[in-house]
Amino acid sequence: VQLQASGGGLVKAGDSLKLSCAASGRAVSGYTMAWFRQAPGKEREFVAGFRKNGATYYVDSVKGRFTVSRINARNTVYLQMDSLKPEDTAIYYCAASSTVRWPAMNSDYYHSWGQGTLVTVSS
Repeated sequence: VQLQASGGGLVKAGDSLKLSCAASGRAVSGYTMAWFRQAPGKEREFVAGFRKNGATYYVDSVKGRFTVSRINARNTVYLQMDSLKPEDTAIYYCAASSTVRWPAMNSDYYHSWGQGTLVTVSS
């Protein structure tokens, strides 16, 4: 499956942004999908996951602010980000995995990655 992430941009603290991850080649419904992010000088970290059966998982730092969803007809996964904070600034990547592990927070489980989209949140 090939993935293309989009939707990043420059916003102010408290604003919202919605990222998209469009897939081609295979249906996203057949994979565990996830969003990761990598801030400057930091390692890539798991943000949110969407399991094939629709279950979701979030890291504590984004719970209640971010929502991951999937629209099968569009073969696309989304990350709705509300109440953004400066510490959310990072390059955001979507990824696909065939793992049965859940939550699959380790990036090693993911075999397909989007190119990344930059989110910058100013204070």
